[in-house]
Amino acid sequence: MAAVKIEESWKEQLAKEFEDPYFAQLSAFLKQEKQAGKTIYPAGPDIFRAFNTTPFDKVSVVLLGQDPYHNPGQAHGLSFSVPQGVPPPPSLVNIFKELHQDTGMPVPRSGDLTPWAEQGVLLLNAALTVEAHKANSHANIGWHRFTDAVIHAVAEKRKNIVFLLWGRFAQSKAAFIDPQQHLILKAAHPSPLSAHNGFFGCRHFSKTNEYLAHHNKKPIDWNLS
Repeated sequence: MAAVKIEESWKEQLAKEFEDPYFAQLSAFLKQEKQAGKTIYPAGPDIFRAFNTTPFDKVSVVLLGQDPYHNPGQAHGLSFSVPQGVPPPPSLVNIFKELHQDTGMPVPRSGDLTPWAEQGVLLLNAALTVEAHKANSHANIGWHRFTDAVIHAVAEKRKNIVFLLWGRFAQSKAAFIDPQQHLILKAAHPSPLSAHNGFFGCRHFSKTNEYLAHHNKKPIDWNLS
């Protein structure tokens, strides 16, 4: 990751992070882990997929996840998303249930959320990598500092962004966001362990579009079918 391949508007916004010693240490750690034979997800070209799919000036929604899926074939650089042909994991199944209940749209067959990202939904994980089969294994290597800077940049330099914060971890990031400038929508995490505690029925998909329309922004077409 010495030469970071990331979309130009993000490279500009995050230049300070890329030049900071912690980022070099983060890169060195990932290189060492791979040399030691450990499997890291997602694949190198997908680590910055969220940024490369959703340029800084196109962001209208931020959907924050905690870290990438840690099972083979699932993580591809977009929070909650899996590649075409991969069965949706349980949290994504619940997201699709809520989407159907909220909007009446059919439950998507594919778990690939790229169409959302292409419309301005920044599908951001707080940690951008993970070791295979070890959830949150890269939570303390520097990624959180990096993605906090991402949230700060969006919150401070853009206006009328919708932040979807599902679960306690994501909600902790609300401290960086001015509720007078943006819409912060909080709910329980869509995991089967917590979805019934306030994720189901949150109606965040329709609320997002109501807010965007009110501020003369293009609503998201959530339909993936």
